[in-house]
Amino acid sequence: MSENRNNNMSSSGRRHAAPVQGRPGGRGGAMAGIGAVKKMDKNTFKRLMQYIMAYKVHFIIVILCIVISAVIGAGSSIFLGKLIDNHIKPMAEAAVRNEEVVYTGLIRLLVFMGCLYLFSIACAYIYQRIMVVVGQGVLKTIRDSMFEHMQTLPIKYFDTNAYGDIMSRYTNDTDTLRQLITQSIPQLISSGMTIISVFVSMLLTSVWLTLVVILSMVLIMKVTVKVAGHSGTFFMKQQQALGDVNAYIEEMMNGQKVVKVFCHEEKSKKEFDELNGELFNVSSKANIYSSILGPINNNLGYLLYAVIAIGGGLMAVGGVTNLALTGIGVLSLGNIVTFLQLSRNFINPVSQLSQQLNVIVMAMAGAGRIFQLLDEESEKDNGYVMLVNAVRDENGNLTESAERTGLWAWKHRHGNGTVDYRELMGQVTFDHVDFGYEEDRLVLHDITLYAKPGQKVALVGATGAGKTTITNLINRFYDIADGKVRYDEININKICKPDLRHSLGVVLQEVNLFTGTVMDNIRYGKLDATDEECIAAAKLVNADSFINMLPQGYQTMLESDGANLSQGQRQLLSIARAAVADPPVMILDEATSSIDTRTEAIVQKGMDALMQGRTVFVIAHRLSTVQNSDVIMVLEQGRIIERGTHDQLIEKKGKYYQLYTGAFELE
Repeated sequence: MSENRNNNMSSSGRRHAAPVQGRPGGRGGAMAGIGAVKKMDKNTFKRLMQYIMAYKVHFIIVILCIVISAVIGAGSSIFLGKLIDNHIKPMAEAAVRNEEVVYTGLIRLLVFMGCLYLFSIACAYIYQRIMVVVGQGVLKTIRDSMFEHMQTLPIKYFDTNAYGDIMSRYTNDTDTLRQLITQSIPQLISSGMTIISVFVSMLLTSVWLTLVVILSMVLIMKVTVKVAGHSGTFFMKQQQALGDVNAYIEEMMNGQKVVKVFCHEEKSKKEFDELNGELFNVSSKANIYSSILGPINNNLGYLLYAVIAIGGGLMAVGGVTNLALTGIGVLSLGNIVTFLQLSRNFINPVSQLSQQLNVIVMAMAGAGRIFQLLDEESEKDNGYVMLVNAVRDENGNLTESAERTGLWAWKHRHGNGTVDYRELMGQVTFDHVDFGYEEDRLVLHDITLYAKPGQKVALVGATGAGKTTITNLINRFYDIADGKVRYDEININKICKPDLRHSLGVVLQEVNLFTGTVMDNIRYGKLDATDEECIAAAKLVNADSFINMLPQGYQTMLESDGANLSQGQRQLLSIARAAVADPPVMILDEATSSIDTRTEAIVQKGMDALMQGRTVFVIAHRLSTVQNSDVIMVLEQGRIIERGTHDQLIEKKGKYYQLYTGAFELE
């Protein structure tokens, strides 16, 4: 924001490319982020569940459907054993004895099983559909919360965080939550229910073989925890590295002209390769561990399957007598088939649970970054003085009006319950103000200035002198360290920030236009402005002529920050946007620096009309644009070293005289 800050800002105000180690989102930042994730608040999952529980009814239906599917899955294995022992085996024996084979019971059981499977499929379809709705609904709510909270954050947050990294929280991090909600949570519930129902079924079938399965599962879980632990660590690193890559790409896209002008392509590619290489390394390791986990569990499951088959075979065929003597019991062929099926149904959910660990770890890392944004402290506003529409009675006293009157007043509510109204005039006073973006490093020192209503105050000085910083303090983008800033003799700390900023019009050097029509962009300065007011504002700043030459005139669509307009045209729209707001105080921060000399002469006439009767702060490098100012203040290293009119400063033959006679431009 300010030229005082040595923070690698580009002209657009976005984070500019800096050495990788120095970027907040770079490797150093990534390691710090990972440390934060490792120390992640244990309530992260609980906070996430609060969003999910907004769909409590949906979730109950999902759980019921999952329970039904799990029970049917376990029951189908038991039915398979019954099918073999009670139907297939007797029918085979009857066929051997040349007896009549009866198919009635078999058909009845098969139809029953088929109906159960169809019901299970229907339940699975229902809960999958519901979880899609729940997942997208939760993501919408989270994105709404993030965007709503982001609007309350101070300018400092955007000065110190890469835009691409913030964007990554809306895209990549929320996508990890989508996978968690629509995929992992249903899988966790389904696997848990399946394990319980299958475990009970195994106990009913054979206690001893169940014990073998449990002992085998201890080994499988130890392997799973070991491998998943490594995988989870790298998945957390992957989320941060992905944010860094997105941030760098966003910077390069916005600064592509600068990159090409200074032939910075090779350097940019090298820096991107470093960030992309880091992402490649951590992603590869994360996915290697994740990929080997499934095969390891599957093969251990096959080994267990073989052990159960051998043990069950011995219990059914070999060593029957010895087994019977030990009390272990003898299994039928159907029991063995049932147990083998149950063991697979028991191992598969455990394997699926282990595979979901990586998704859960990634989602928790993403949720941690999202909640980190949501936990950022909002901009503080302790103001209680409000800006209201007012009318003046026959005695000259101001009273509040519910309708727009064109007369604005400060509504000052006092502690004793009384209320007074003071007309909005636009008087600004700095009284011995000190300020620093960091507590131990001041950039403004003992700034004292007075701007009376209707005065034009020019701030001149080299880059880094503190010009833009002064205007940022008027807007209360930052709060001062010492001194007082008063607006119409009211301490601005007492004025509600939205009301304060509503009374100020700002035209910045870097123009930001939004997707929409030309008319929409002008109306941005006053949302309830009529088309006629917008056109009048455009005519005032001499923008009407070029707008009418556009394909659809005022209804021409602008995209990509008005890329289809020239820099001068974009600046004219920005000035028209400020004009339609009709504020009593205007801040013009290099408002004509992007306009050529011929266009500047045209715009200057409109600017003079716009500034008529208003308090105006002008920041300019072209000294020709400030000669008619009521007072010119020359800043150097955060101090006002000279003040006076153009003629007075020329007579002093000081710093301003040197700047004026040495070159027309400060830089």
